[in-house]
Amino acid sequence: MSGLTDKLGDLEDKHDKQVDQAVGKAGEEADKRTDGKYSEQVDKGVQEVQERD
Repeated sequence: MSGLTDKLGDLEDKHDKQVDQAVGKAGEEADKRTDGKYSEQVDKGVQEVQERD
């Protein structure tokens, strides 16, 4: 399992902008499908992922 995590980390480092965009789109879709019911939680999660180092 740690090998997969390492590979994902490497991909993330190489494609940081694309990962941030995908996470943002996923958050928008989650808001849309839940009619914004969990908007605060979704926004917080998206923000935390996008602020990672």
